[in-house]
Amino acid sequence: MIIDGEGLVLGRLASKVSKKLLQGEDITVLNADKIVISGNKDWAYQRYKQRIDRASISNPRRMGPKYPRRPDDIFRRTVRGMLPYKKPRGREAFKSLKVYVGIPKELENKEALKPLEAQPKNIVKSIELGKVSHLLGSKF
Repeated sequence: MIIDGEGLVLGRLASKVSKKLLQGEDITVLNADKIVISGNKDWAYQRYKQRIDRASISNPRRMGPKYPRRPDDIFRRTVRGMLPYKKPRGREAFKSLKVYVGIPKELENKEALKPLEAQPKNIVKSIELGKVSHLLGSKF
């Protein structure tokens, strides 16, 4: 299944993708940089910045936990949080997820779906995942 993430809400899309992965489907998500996070720009940036800084706050000598800065990796991490990743079933489901920034050449002519459940409803403030990633210092 190929999903176009442009304009879809991060949490709603991640929950739908995680359910499909647990059912055994292979899923490819395109345009991860155009997925929308609902909420204020400053709030979204502070939330992800706090996660990145958490590694040095807990123990400066120990490097971890690692949190991604690229939009495709942020989406993968969000989906991973919704799967039973520490169990074999969750690990196998997570391996069948592919996420891309933009659209790769081999998938240009394929038909991509946009789930109705993941589309925004009454969202006043939002920011794209690519912009948050850029604020965090990503060079995607």
